[in-house]
Amino acid sequence: MSTKKSAQARLGFKTGEHIVYPSHGVGRITAIEEQEVAGFKLELFVISFEKDKMTLRVPLSKIATVGMRKLSETNIVEKSLETLQGRARIKRTMWSRRAQEYEAKINSGDLVSISEVVRDLYRSDAQPEQSYSERQLYEAALDRMARELSAVQNITETESVKLIEQNLLKGPRRGPAKAADEADVDSDLEAEEAA
Repeated sequence: MSTKKSAQARLGFKTGEHIVYPSHGVGRITAIEEQEVAGFKLELFVISFEKDKMTLRVPLSKIATVGMRKLSETNIVEKSLETLQGRARIKRTMWSRRAQEYEAKINSGDLVSISEVVRDLYRSDAQPEQSYSERQLYEAALDRMARELSAVQNITETESVKLIEQNLLKGPRRGPAKAADEADVDSDLEAEEAA
């Protein structure tokens, strides 16, 4: 009986629980299995990523190495939403270098780092188009963030994306106030030209 119970929870993780696997995002532990490989018995977490239609089997001994973690606490979710409202920080380095840094943040599994990528690569309708690679990274970060928010807050991914976009619009020079500022500048220019 103890083996049955011990197979249901290991290292603080349990069957049926959502987790974050840094390089793949949010998944669910569907089982804890034992397999024999080269004469050694291994205990494995079986992790299902429904949206990607993928299943991983991760040895318990590798959990710390790969950085698998529980879903973020509420305070981390709030910090990530506040991060979205900040000013975009874009380094003046070559795009290939920045792209590598964004990719590393996305695959770090850290929700706040992922929200920084979403914030830095976000483009409102009034802003110029993104390149294909910028758009790909933005969508990857948005997807990772939305999946974790939906799992933590028990809302749909669509509701999660709306919540992210609402917070992005609260950022400096992004929301409706920007359009109003531009309208004021236009009317000032017209007034000067008329004078």
